[in-house]
Amino acid sequence: MEGRRRGAPGSDEDFSFVSPVVKYLLFFFNFIFWVISLVMVAIGVYARVVKHAEAALACLSVDPAMMLMVVGILMFIITFCGCVGSLRENICLLQTFCISLTVIFIIQLAAGILGFIFSDKARHKVTEMINNAIVHYRDDADLENLINYGQTEFGCCGGATYTDWSQNIYFNCSQSNPSRERCSVPFSCCIPSRNQVVPNTMCGQGMQDMEYNEAGNHIHTNGCIDRMVDWIHNNLFILGGIALGLAIPQLVGMVLSQILINQINDQIKLQNYNLKHTSDPWS
Repeated sequence: MEGRRRGAPGSDEDFSFVSPVVKYLLFFFNFIFWVISLVMVAIGVYARVVKHAEAALACLSVDPAMMLMVVGILMFIITFCGCVGSLRENICLLQTFCISLTVIFIIQLAAGILGFIFSDKARHKVTEMINNAIVHYRDDADLENLINYGQTEFGCCGGATYTDWSQNIYFNCSQSNPSRERCSVPFSCCIPSRNQVVPNTMCGQGMQDMEYNEAGNHIHTNGCIDRMVDWIHNNLFILGGIALGLAIPQLVGMVLSQILINQINDQIKLQNYNLKHTSDPWS
């Protein structure tokens, strides 16, 4: 519908309940996230098709590339409803946009509460994912770099302890293992020396054969699970800020769309009233 009807200057037909500020603010708000959704889909397609990430990331319970594509497509549809609905002042599209945001917000809130209540199960699931990543460590360079980055940043080695690397066929400690890396750990487990410029990629050689205290002089013996839990506890305010930052755009979208819906409904009532009294001046 048109947001403003033309008529003689100063007449009631010039008046409109629909605010251009709300209308175009909602449009640009949706347009930004519409572009972001296209970027997410493009990255997901690249990781899935070009990089063949499904083989390397099979250790994860959810394929990140597929998740990016699904979330991107969902965002594209929702923001498309918001963009077109705000420009065309279409109540049906705006209601679809508002209801979708509300449902997503409730799901995110419920997931956060359930994750807090069932933290032990969430920890167990993360442990499984890390152990699976250890098994597939050599299958893909991207996964290998991701694990090395995580172990270096958190100062940890393995899931629960450094001997978890025996789950990998290259680092396995069995006598039948012919690998030169038998009973070793990745170089990212090593404690870097102060003057070290280039990392020693062989520093983890034979570390699983050592006792815990002896190995601790050369590598990080603590597992990454405990390090991640400690990091979460130490950065609760930052994580809370990120969660709030994700929630605010959704709340803004819901509020703006509902305001615009109410304004459009008021405008429709006004136009119906004007039409009725114009056609029947005696009523």
